[in-house]
Amino acid sequence: MSHLTGAATATGAVRALGVGAPGYGHPLLAPVEWAELTRPGTPVHWAVLNVAEGPGSRPDPHCLETAARLRHAGVRVLGHLDLAHGARPFGELVSQAQRFVDWYRIGGFYLDRCPTERTDLPGVRRVTATLSALLGGDAHLVLGQGRHPHPGYAEAADQLVTFSGPWTDYRWSQVAEWTASYPEGKFAHFVHGVPRTHLDEALRIARWQGAGTIFFTDRAGAPGQNDPFHSLPGYWDEIVSRIGPGVSE
Repeated sequence: MSHLTGAATATGAVRALGVGAPGYGHPLLAPVEWAELTRPGTPVHWAVLNVAEGPGSRPDPHCLETAARLRHAGVRVLGHLDLAHGARPFGELVSQAQRFVDWYRIGGFYLDRCPTERTDLPGVRRVTATLSALLGGDAHLVLGQGRHPHPGYAEAADQLVTFSGPWTDYRWSQVAEWTASYPEGKFAHFVHGVPRTHLDEALRIARWQGAGTIFFTDRAGAPGQNDPFHSLPGYWDEIVSRIGPGVSE
């Protein structure tokens, strides 16, 4: 597994606080969102590309163009793979991963709905080791668990998403004690429903809990509605200005 150029520690953890985009809509439907990630000076660590529940059945010209623009801007593109809490067949995951590599020249993978239990750890390790080898050791791997998993998962990938949920939960969240054994930036937090007036508080929580990558939005998540992380927050410019390039605490 590799490290983010100029923004990672020797263990693959991101050093300076920055943005990780969990995955916007198709470039035709979300052109502004994708364009913002390539704006000079925007502190983006990585962006997740999910063409059609994975890489799709054939190369998508619009996604090819978007991936190329992100790479040119220095943003690492991660292919979206859904582990379905451990239910996806190994061969199916590897096949999708290969298509992502061949078509979109991605720089790593985001493993969505990753298991969290100790019993599933060997299977996840098998997947991450294979994905790392697929990219010749130059893969940045993120486990999209959304909560604190068994500590052993920390050694299976570069970053872990240890919180994904609403601000009402995040502002009272507690960090797992075992995370203190890892450098700042090993972890990522995705929080929706963050009021503009609480943005600074949310950033303080992220730094206090050792998150190196964040995505905060004022969009609210609700059952049956669009993913709140699929569009830009109303205060995007404020986030960029607060955690601009080189800003770290």
